[in-house]
Amino acid sequence: MTRSLRAEAMTKRRRVRANHTEPVMVRRSWTITSDIAHIGSVVDAVTNFCVAAGFSSRLCRLNVPVALTEALSNAIISGNGSDPTREVRILAAMEAESLLLEVTDEGDGFDVNLVCQSPNDSDWLERESGRGLYLMRALMDHVESRREPAPRGHTVQLRLRRA
Repeated sequence: MTRSLRAEAMTKRRRVRANHTEPVMVRRSWTITSDIAHIGSVVDAVTNFCVAAGFSSRLCRLNVPVALTEALSNAIISGNGSDPTREVRILAAMEAESLLLEVTDEGDGFDVNLVCQSPNDSDWLERESGRGLYLMRALMDHVESRREPAPRGHTVQLRLRRA
């Protein structure tokens, strides 16, 4: 990105008010049906969003795609039971110092703090699943979940600070 484009992008993200500059959050959102075929296009869009915001290449090309793929897979397969009539909502918000990702499914949810699987577990290598939260925690700065107030719904929130 050239210097003038970078400056223009920064200007678009800030609003000047009486003697100070206040960061404005830039948001993008998507809604997909519960089909794993949709994961790649959302991950590509969020990765591009991250790159355009000036995050490091490593964070945009490794951390974000792997963690988001895991969150989307969990939402589609576990949360929505791969039911094509259910949807997954994705929010990407660029804040002054971090990227916020939220993945919301229509399932009953779970408390991510109760899941403590580790590569030190004796059956780690034989598992076919169960590594998603471990990877999200390893690649993101903060991972939390919440149940939504609607009749059903669960959101996993991922936060990544600028390097």
